[in-house]
Amino acid sequence: MRWRAAAGGFALALTPGWNVANTGAVADELAHAYGVSLAVIGLFTTGLFVTHAALQVPAGRLCDRFGARRVGAAGLVIVALASAGALAWQEAAFAIALRTVAGVGTALAFVAGSDYVRSTVGSAVAQGFYGAVSMAGGGVALALVPHWDTWRAPFASAVVVAAVGLLLVLASPPEAARPPLAARLPTIVDRRLARLAAMHAASFGLSVVLGNWVVTLLERNAGLSSGVAGAIGALVLLLGVITRPLGGRLDGHRRVLRASFLAGGAGAALLAVATPLPLALFASAVVGLAAGIPFAPSFAGAARLRPDAPGAAVGLVNMAAAVTILVATPLVGLTFSLPGDGRLGILVVAALWAATAAAVPRARP
Repeated sequence: MRWRAAAGGFALALTPGWNVANTGAVADELAHAYGVSLAVIGLFTTGLFVTHAALQVPAGRLCDRFGARRVGAAGLVIVALASAGALAWQEAAFAIALRTVAGVGTALAFVAGSDYVRSTVGSAVAQGFYGAVSMAGGGVALALVPHWDTWRAPFASAVVVAAVGLLLVLASPPEAARPPLAARLPTIVDRRLARLAAMHAASFGLSVVLGNWVVTLLERNAGLSSGVAGAIGALVLLLGVITRPLGGRLDGHRRVLRASFLAGGAGAALLAVATPLPLALFASAVVGLAAGIPFAPSFAGAARLRPDAPGAAVGLVNMAAAVTILVATPLVGLTFSLPGDGRLGILVVAALWAATAAAVPRARP
C-alpha cells in the first residue's frame, strides 16, 4: 500500500518537472522551427507559469476539500490534452496558448502530489523524495529532448509522461478521509510563510530559470553541441534527486541551508563565465546539488505552520517560485540579445540566489 502511494505521488511530481524544462531544452531549435526569437520561445515557459502560478493556492484549496488524488489525476489529464493539442499546428501563438492551459494541469498535479505524499507517506524526507522526482523530470527532459530532432518532441514527450503518470495515480490508494472543513476556509495570508516562500523561489524558481537557458548559454558561449550542452545543463535540475531527500534530513539546520544558497549563487556565477568544459560541468553540478537542499524544509515547514490548511500553505510557497519563473525566464532570455550573450542575466540570477541566504528562518518552523 505504501509503495503504491509513493508511486502515485511521485508520478504527480514528474509531469510538472518535465514541462518546466521540455521547451527550454530545445530553445534554439524551436525558435528556428517557429520562425521567432528566443524571447518568444521564453514565453512558452511563461505561458505555462501564468496559470501554474495563479492556481497554486486554489489547487491547495481543492486538495483540502476534495482530496489530493482526485485533483492530481485531473491535472494530468489536462496536461496530456493540452500537449497533444500543441502537436496539431506549428504556430507560436497557438503553442503558447496551449502551454497556458497545460499550466492549469501542472498546478493541480504538483500541489496535489505534495499533499498526497504528505497525507499517505508522511515525513519531511518523503517530501524531499517528492521534490527529487520533480526535479529529475526537468533534468531528464533537458538531457533527452534535444536528441529528438523535431519541434514536436517537447509536446509529444509531455503527453507520454502525463499518460503514464495517470495510470500510476489511478492504481494508487486513496488518502485517508480528512476532517470536514468549515464553511469558510481559513485565510492563508501569513507572514510566517514569507521566508519559506523566498527560499523556494530561489532554490527551485531560479534553478528552473537557469535550466531553461543553460543549454543555449553553453552552446553559444562555450561552443558545445546541443547534445553535450543538454547533458551538462541537465545537472542543474537532475542532481536535486540526490539533495532534495537529504534536505528532508537537514530540516532545521540553518547553517547548512544558508550555505546551500551561497553555493547555488556561486555555481550560477561560474556558469556565466564557464568556457572550458570541465568548469561548465563543475558549475552545473554545484547548482544542481545546492538547489535541492531547501525544498523539503520549505514545504514541510509550510505544512507545519498551517496545519489548518496544509495544501493551501504549500501552494502559497510554491506560488512564489512559479512567479519567479514566470517573470525571470523571459527577462533572462532577453539578455541573450545584449552584449555578453546571456551572461548578464545569469549573473543577476546568481546574485539573487546567494542573497536569499539571509531569508533562512532562525528556528525550525
